[in-house]
Amino acid sequence: MPTVNLKRDDLFQKLGKTFTEEEFDELCFDFGIELDEVTTEREMSSKFLGVKDTKEGGDGGGKEEEENDAVIYKIDIPANRYDLLCLEGIARALNIFRGQRSTPVFRTVEPENGQERLRVKVNKTVSLVRPFIVCAVLRNVTFTKERYNSFIDLQDKLHQNICRRRSLVAIGTHDLAKIEGPFTYDAKPKEEIEFVPLKQTKSFRADELLEHYKKNDQKLKAYVPLIESSAVAPVLKDKNGTVLSLPPLINGSVSAISLETKDVFIECTATDLHKAKIVLNTVVTMFSEHCAKPFQVEPVDVVDFMGNERSYPDFMTRFVDVDVDYVNKRIGTEIETKEMAALLCKMQLASKVTAEKTLRVEIPPTRSDVLHACDIAEDVAIAYGYNNIKQTIPKASTIGKGQPINHFSDLVREEIARMGFSEVLTWILCSHDDNFKNVRREDNGNCAAIVANPSSIDVQVARSSLLPGVLKALGANKDAPLPVKLFEVGDVVVIDENADVGARNSRRLLALHSAQTSGLESIHGVLDRVMQVTGAAGSFEPGPGNAGYELIQTRNEPTFFPGRQATIVRDGKEIGVFGIVHPDVLKEFDIVNPVSVLELELEPLLERTQEAIAKGGH
Repeated sequence: MPTVNLKRDDLFQKLGKTFTEEEFDELCFDFGIELDEVTTEREMSSKFLGVKDTKEGGDGGGKEEEENDAVIYKIDIPANRYDLLCLEGIARALNIFRGQRSTPVFRTVEPENGQERLRVKVNKTVSLVRPFIVCAVLRNVTFTKERYNSFIDLQDKLHQNICRRRSLVAIGTHDLAKIEGPFTYDAKPKEEIEFVPLKQTKSFRADELLEHYKKNDQKLKAYVPLIESSAVAPVLKDKNGTVLSLPPLINGSVSAISLETKDVFIECTATDLHKAKIVLNTVVTMFSEHCAKPFQVEPVDVVDFMGNERSYPDFMTRFVDVDVDYVNKRIGTEIETKEMAALLCKMQLASKVTAEKTLRVEIPPTRSDVLHACDIAEDVAIAYGYNNIKQTIPKASTIGKGQPINHFSDLVREEIARMGFSEVLTWILCSHDDNFKNVRREDNGNCAAIVANPSSIDVQVARSSLLPGVLKALGANKDAPLPVKLFEVGDVVVIDENADVGARNSRRLLALHSAQTSGLESIHGVLDRVMQVTGAAGSFEPGPGNAGYELIQTRNEPTFFPGRQATIVRDGKEIGVFGIVHPDVLKEFDIVNPVSVLELELEPLLERTQEAIAKGGH
């Protein structure tokens, strides 16, 4: 959950009331947020920045000393409530919840004095790197130091949250008095982009700037990879060719906003248009209250590279029809239709009774979190008060039961642990090399589920064997005393044309023995014991499946040493393999001692085990 740090006195001023800490904590609980911690700026600096407390023995400190002693409320909010990421949003929501004000109506208004709307032309080249842009203008804004800091902090919170560290959306704000429209959103080779970036005094080419941030700026260094590998970089320019920003990294110094700024041009460049519209709506709805005409926003026309023209921000109001009985059933209440409409108004959701048991709920641009009638039911429960909902005993009683394969897996784990093996848990995603090259297996293009857009080389493939993960665990624990006996029971992903998604999970057991000798006889013993306790070892009774299992020597598995490997076959189906791991494989995982492993499918043994359990066996 995101945490918002607010000065208590500023918050109480906007709420129009001074609360005790207990009273405000209760208000937060009633609204569905949490007062996590009460601290001061001095304590925060001392804790996180290592700044020494200089209060004692000082000269009084004046205004700066007073600011350091300001009480800070740290408030946890739900991750999808982007409208609560700043002082303006929290204060507005709490005032509406308390009935101190009504929900504002947001409007787009045309420029004054007959001026034309600002326009942004998008060139086709941006489709290669960051294809979307949405914009808006806040006119006649009055900034104070507190409002300015809140404006910047909201952008940072959005960047870390819905913007996914600027990978989906990046926000740029500019002083409109210092630039001139129309604007051009383009993408050019980095060597052709040159400007003076924010907080710098000299001009940089875009390629030089990327290197500069990689070496000298810990914050912006994290965003360099977003455009570093691209052949072109996005750039926003005004009518005179002045560079406004190099998304998603930095704005130009020419258009920097300050406390004196009156007209703010806001642009959001993005790889996800839907997220960009949410971010733009959030910024303008929060800070349009500081305009000379509150809650009025000037739209900007954007002409995309296909020639389509759209205006932003998109304040198109959504409506959701809600069945009152549905809501009451979900939260366990008997609220009348008109009362429910009043409760929703407390949550910024204006509602109108359209039928005896139906409400038409208006979703404002600040509430992008409302997607379904169940979200509206949650808001009704909050406004009604969770503590006011009567406790009832459920009408139906059920007893949970684990899936048979999970219960079977637990029994196998217990049995292997009794043999002195230690369990390991490894990731189901691994690198392509670990799944194939490092274990001397070839990828024929149809034997593993490949991740389409992996975030790193360690998560390229859904493992098709448990072996690479356990070998990596062994290689990372060279100091473990010999013999090393490890096992894992887990899922692998197998390509299956008959499955709905083209692949399925397969539950497997892998047991590993490593010592100065191979220990193949120990691994063979594990196999025999597993087959015995699962009832798959065979019997003298006639019938299919009673012949037990057989071992067929193989030479075609390159993972194992030639002549020291066997395939496990039961009912004519290969269900596993065991053998001595090839030295070349051990070298890839930096393992010195010989290793023997068993990898066995468990699902074919499940039916036999269920029969044994039914007869009173283990």
